[in-house]
Amino acid sequence: MELRRHGRLNMESLMHERLAQIAKTSEQDLNLAEAALLIAIEEYPGLDVDAYLRQIDELATSVQQRLPAQAGLEDTLVTLNQYLFVEQGFSGDTENYDDPRNSFLNEVLDRKRGIPITLSIIYMEVGRRLGLPLKGVSFPGHFLVKFATREGEVVLDPFSGGSLLSKEDLEEILEETYGPAESVNAPLERLLTAAGKKEILVRMLRNLKGAYLRREQFDKALSVVDQILLIQPEQPDEVRDRGRIYEQLECFRAALENYQSYLSQRPGSGDAPDVHKRIAELRQIVANLN
Repeated sequence: MELRRHGRLNMESLMHERLAQIAKTSEQDLNLAEAALLIAIEEYPGLDVDAYLRQIDELATSVQQRLPAQAGLEDTLVTLNQYLFVEQGFSGDTENYDDPRNSFLNEVLDRKRGIPITLSIIYMEVGRRLGLPLKGVSFPGHFLVKFATREGEVVLDPFSGGSLLSKEDLEEILEETYGPAESVNAPLERLLTAAGKKEILVRMLRNLKGAYLRREQFDKALSVVDQILLIQPEQPDEVRDRGRIYEQLECFRAALENYQSYLSQRPGSGDAPDVHKRIAELRQIVANLN
């Protein structure tokens, strides 16, 4: 048992070290699939990252073998969609959307079920190996993929089998997220801005954090926040959320430190009065512990 625990700690330490390296890696040099798989190591200590990267390579090779000679962009996309979503059966998990497994790339590759962001990562990574210039879009409420053509940008939804989305489709997604489209202040074009790789990783982790919090798995949620802050250290909201999680875990000193750190980074935030109140209450609790 002790050897197994020691091995797990070593794997987690390696994962944190590699995630810290990712934070220093340029967007161009960052391997999105590898980084997404590294995130899963804490939940799956024996995970063979290279084996799953080879699996993505094999998916791309299988698509390539099905392409006609001199295949253009449209042929490649049609073949990619046919292979991934029809032959291989990848699909959106509409029945258990909030299942934490949908946020782990290895699980999505194994189960062929996922949420928009993990299916999009697989779609983009297979597409990249085929020379498709696909970019992720951190669209509100539903992660998407886009690519540029001479006629303009085309938006695709891997959660729905790689279907093309019209302006009306996008407005419908916004209405489902925010209510009537008129309430959204940002123009549609701005909401379709390409997301950076680190931004994609952080959004994926936030989905996972939410799934754990809804299950009251606070220790796992805490670990996810730590991973977010390794990839993007300048995230005051995550520091605040880490304080809240520490409170749930009854780690009051750590909660106090995180709340204080949050206010030092964002003193004029709208929730500052509430955080000041929590700090005062926690100081009393900590004083009674001494």
